[in-house]
Amino acid sequence: MNDGLTKDEFDALGQISKTPQRGRVSACIARNTKRLTGLKYIAYEKDGSLSLTDKGRQTLFIKNCIDGLRAVASDPGAKLAADVAMFLGKKGHVSARPDGDGYDITEKGRESLADIDSSAV
Repeated sequence: MNDGLTKDEFDALGQISKTPQRGRVSACIARNTKRLTGLKYIAYEKDGSLSLTDKGRQTLFIKNCIDGLRAVASDPGAKLAADVAMFLGKKGHVSARPDGDGYDITEKGRESLADIDSSAV
């Protein structure tokens, strides 16, 4: 994720991941297609549609994990996607609450967020 993607480029990746891009694409995707294909985050399929590459899927997942960790840090009742919750739980960044309504961020999770925030500056 060292390519310095903008919020708009992440939005385009998210849109491509959710729906098959046949025919007319959104303005967000159109603005960012050239750069994202050049960086190998997306690729054209044989039928002309756009799809995420493995690098694009991995980058989007990492962003979702970071956003999920931030959400839990600010609101322990925040809902996480199943794959994000499982990953963060396995890595010891969050722990499920005993009553089952959310997650608590662990010390390791706080350290990771601090490290991410300090390297983003």
